[in-house]
Amino acid sequence: MESSTLLLWFDLVGVFFFALSGSLLAARKNIDITGGLVLGLLAGLGGGIMRDVMLGVTPLALAQPVLLVPPFVASAVVYLLGAHLHRVRTLIIVFDAAGLGLFCTFGTARALDHGMPVASALLLGVVTAVGGGLLRDVVANEIPAVFNGSDLYVIPAATGAALTALAVSTDTWGPVAAAALSAFTFTFRMVAWRLQWRVPAPMRGWSMRGIDTRLRRDRPVFGRPGRMKGDDDEPRRDEDVDDYRDGPPGLRR
Repeated sequence: MESSTLLLWFDLVGVFFFALSGSLLAARKNIDITGGLVLGLLAGLGGGIMRDVMLGVTPLALAQPVLLVPPFVASAVVYLLGAHLHRVRTLIIVFDAAGLGLFCTFGTARALDHGMPVASALLLGVVTAVGGGLLRDVVANEIPAVFNGSDLYVIPAATGAALTALAVSTDTWGPVAAAALSAFTFTFRMVAWRLQWRVPAPMRGWSMRGIDTRLRRDRPVFGRPGRMKGDDDEPRRDEDVDDYRDGPPGLRR
């Protein structure tokens, strides 16, 4: 199988999986089929468009109109079967992980085909893998998986991209290697989600929680704002409260 044909099939399957995740997210949020199609298009094609814009070439979604078919099919499938689906959130994560595995491999290989250095190809592979999901979550008012810190997301994509670059450089790239690397990335992502693997948390001294705790504990340097030094010693009179209850001087009835 030629490299271009292999990459096209990978892109088609990856677009379908990501589009399914977008349409399922729309169903979970009770968005109609039009909104589901929009989220499917963003999830399925967004990462590839970002990659191709960075490469300076016509996006494949425009050069190959067949790539517009999977989001429509995914939206129709979810619309017809949505009432019979359960554990929608889990399905979203599964299809998102499948698209992640395919797109990190496909994006890296496409960047290398265009003569990009290995470091740039790795970056574009990760962008291809996470870009569509990022757009999907932002438009749906969800915290993107890239930023929520609940489990590993970018690291599996970066690992798959690095292994793809290694396979291309050692002339072992082909349909079997591509499928194996995509399956490995998918498995890595799912195991990380199931076991809740996380990157190390920030140091306590740099975390907002630690900073906020210290600020509450430390005594203000200048005392309370708007209070003079002798105000604490002078008891408040009841007539002062009554005066301000009626309003500032000059505005009282």
